Parts: sequence; C-alpha cells; structure tokens
Amino acid sequence: MNGHNSVKFTPFGRAAAVATLAALTLTSCAVNEMPGAATGNGAATELTGTLVGGGASSQQSAQEAWVAAFQGMHSAVTVEYDPAGSGAGRDTFIAGGSAFAGSDRAFKDAELADEEFTACVPDTGLVELPAYISPIAVVFNLEGVDTLDLDPTTLAGIFSGTITTWNDKAIASQNPDATLPNQTITPVHRADDSGTTENFTEYLNVTAPDVWSWEADGVWPDAVKGGEAAQQTSGVIDAVTSGTGTIGYADASRSGELGTVAVKVGDEYVPYSAEAAAAIVDASPLVDGRGEGDLAIQLDRATTEAGVYPIVLISYLIGCTEYKDAETAKLVKEYFSYIVSEEGQKVSADAAGSAPISAAIAEKSAAAIELIK
Repeated sequence: MNGHNSVKFTPFGRAAAVATLAALTLTSCAVNEMPGAATGNGAATELTGTLVGGGASSQQSAQEAWVAAFQGMHSAVTVEYDPAGSGAGRDTFIAGGSAFAGSDRAFKDAELADEEFTACVPDTGLVELPAYISPIAVVFNLEGVDTLDLDPTTLAGIFSGTITTWNDKAIASQNPDATLPNQTITPVHRADDSGTTENFTEYLNVTAPDVWSWEADGVWPDAVKGGEAAQQTSGVIDAVTSGTGTIGYADASRSGELGTVAVKVGDEYVPYSAEAAAAIVDASPLVDGRGEGDLAIQLDRATTEAGVYPIVLISYLIGCTEYKDAETAKLVKEYFSYIVSEEGQKVSADAAGSAPISAAIAEKSAAAIELIK
C-alpha cells in the first residue's frame, strides 16, 4: 500500500453520510512509518488508513495545518476534513458518515439523549474536547474607519435591523473621533446552520436581551429581516469585503484587512485577541451532568471582568468513547492526542491565530482521550 502525504478535503453532507461510511474502513496492511514519527503524546506508532471528519468551517485553517503535520508524522495515513459547517458536521457524525466532527458548539443535552450515534457502540458516551479557541470578530467594511467601539445593545440593534445607518447616534456617541457617513448598514449573517452563529446570537441574547430577544441558535432567526446571508465563514468574509457599509461576524483568524469592533465589557472596550479569548474560557465552568469524557464549557458571556473578550468561539472535536471499529478508534485517538498536545496547539496558533488551550484543559482532554477505544 502506498503512503499518503497530501491534505485532502472532500465535500459530503448528511445525504451522503451512509455512503461515506465506507471510506472509514481502514486497511489492515502493515506499513512502517517515517523514521522518528510520533504521536502528539510522544509515543511512536505504526498507523495506516483513512480518517474522515468534517464540520466547523472555523477550524478550516487549523485543520489544514493539523492534517499536514499529522500526515507528515504518519506517512501511511490520510486525514480528510470537510469544512461544511458545524451543523453538517454533527449530522454526518450522527449518521455514521464520519469518524469525528468539528463543531462550534457541544451537543445539547436533548441531542445526547435522543440521537443514536451510528459509529459508536450503543449506550456509550461521547468525547467532546474544546480543542480550538478563537474570538469571533465583528468585522466591517467602512471607508476610512479601521476600528469601532460598540456596546452589546448597539451591536444587537445593528444586527436586528433597528439601527440602520452608520452615523446613528448610538454608534457616533461611542466613537467621537470617527468620521461616520450617512450610509446604510448592511448586516451579513450565515446562511447555513453554524456554530459561529449560535455563539454570536447567544452573546447578543445574554448581553442585550431587550433588543435581541431570540435565543441562541445555529440558524439565523427568520424574524430578523434585511441584510445578506452567506454560506460558511468564507462566504461571510467575502460578502463583507466586497460590499460597502457591510458588517458581519466570523472567526477572527479570517478577518484579514477588514475593520474590527472592540466590544464593551464592564467599563472598557476590549478588542479581540487570543489572550482575551482564552481568559474567558479559563474563567468559565464545565456544563453540569456530562459524561467523563465530555468537556463542554458554559461560557460566561455577561462577564464584566477586565481584559476578557466575550464573543468567543470554542470549537470542539467530537468522537465516540467506544467505536464499533477498533481501527477507527485507534486513528481518532492518535489524531485527537496530537491536536491537544502542546505541539498541535502551537501549529493551530501559528496557522489560524487561535488561543492555545490552557494546561488544565489539556490535562482534562488527555484524560478524556484515554477513554476512546
């Protein structure tokens, strides 16, 4: 069997989930690794086969870097990750069309109770690891303006359509030094079911409930009229970049040269940064009542703590604690171990600007990964 070193991204959706399951069958032929190859935890192994995952487009840059590095260490392994969006990734994983999912939110309690995860042994749990931490940047395209200070109420008004021009007094009063035109605001939101949307709408609902009355959801509320819709992170960035007077939200690693918003937290305006994003994660508790390997975090969006950026995306790696296929379990275990390792987190930070997980989360993640079999 020939080794593989290419980074391969293959589109698939829920409709193709059952067919894609065949791609998870791992070859049993023995192939030696490259000399010195090792997993993220330092243990040399001989791995072979194809590992299929998919989901959050926010993870795309990080996944490209993780896949390239992992395949460089394991020459007989091909990892395929389709950045089709969090909702698509969860659906495909549930249906058994992928061995793992990337998702910008953990599964909800009701989903864990109701769904049958096809690739997992029945009545076994999930591993959910907060492996990718990044601020969600509020990005805009307004000539002559590079940054704006905005409080949650104003952001909620812009995205709900009650604040419609850039020189509105709610914006101008917080930005006295900015030259704001009498120009229509065009909000851009995700058209697909997105964990980024769910995180962003949760922030709006928690911090400005009188203006944004809709609960957190991965699907943009139908009741919010106007603006533009775009598919996936790249679509939002393209729409904001190509428009005028546009504003949107996206993983901060993709903000590029667009203007960005510093959001009001307590008495200060906090620009996004990896450090500010990591600070809120470390200060937030785990969700109660989850399984031993489930590290879902309950973010404190309404915090007033200094230096904390509250519009944060925690993107999870999700897999089974017990797989029906033992070879699949081996590949998932090794890949997850690499990603949460210090080396894997550095690769992600360098490639995507993410915040490395803390030592405490890394230790908990390593213990959770040990449950995979």
